[in-house]
Amino acid sequence: MQLVKAAMIGDVVGAQGLKTLEARLPALIKEHNIDFVTVNGENAADGFGITEADFRRIVAAGADIVTTGNHVWEKREFWPVLETERRVLRPANYPSDSGITQSLSGNGYMYIEKRGFNWLVINLQGRELMSPIDCPFHCFESIIRKFAGPASDIHPLLTADGSLAPSIFPIILVDFHAESSREKEALAYFADGRASIIAGTHTHVQTADEKILPGGSAYITDLGMTGLTESVIGMNPAICIERAHRQVLYHMETAVSENPGKMQGVIAEINAYTGKAISVKRIDG
Repeated sequence: MQLVKAAMIGDVVGAQGLKTLEARLPALIKEHNIDFVTVNGENAADGFGITEADFRRIVAAGADIVTTGNHVWEKREFWPVLETERRVLRPANYPSDSGITQSLSGNGYMYIEKRGFNWLVINLQGRELMSPIDCPFHCFESIIRKFAGPASDIHPLLTADGSLAPSIFPIILVDFHAESSREKEALAYFADGRASIIAGTHTHVQTADEKILPGGSAYITDLGMTGLTESVIGMNPAICIERAHRQVLYHMETAVSENPGKMQGVIAEINAYTGKAISVKRIDG
């Protein structure tokens, strides 16, 4: 059995989140021999959106693919990067070009080969308590039909010398950027056995429900965030208190502290022949 390791890292928040990622991710990759890394970068630019410079820093720190979410559209100057850079994704289930409005920038999934293995990263966005865009369930189904059959149909291949070769089907990683835990869990069971990892992002609060689902998919409701824990989801607590207490939409600012931040996410071991996850554990430090 050939095992590979994938890490998925939670939303990077602001400048200190970027510094934390740069300090922690290279060491994590080396220590755990990680084969593939996704990082959610939609909050890297002062908590709202991402710039090209932020994207370059995240990739330089070790990310193979940078996923995003609803805030990816905040920085209009980043839209051309979505068109030209294949390593950054936006949610796939935004409405497609109808011929009435201009086509939407970027891609919602990426098929990539690394170290002899095929990887498919899918970025989706939820609809409960968020903008009612296209259905993430239908979108997932449409994408995987292009690349892979059900995990139960995957059979090991034999090389010329009789040894096992990796499956021709990709190892599938899903970043589901959603508010609702119910919607995240429902998508996870819908994708179970067809994706290797289904990980939620967006809330910035790491959940303690990492597990292997019955069909063999690794799952966590939310990866958490990469940034300052002395904060309200990465933002200045005083401003958040005023917004909640007075119900006035004061301008949000990222938290600042001399203390180091945390990098949160998961590492999963995956059987490269079947795409099934063998183990999953949280990253929180």
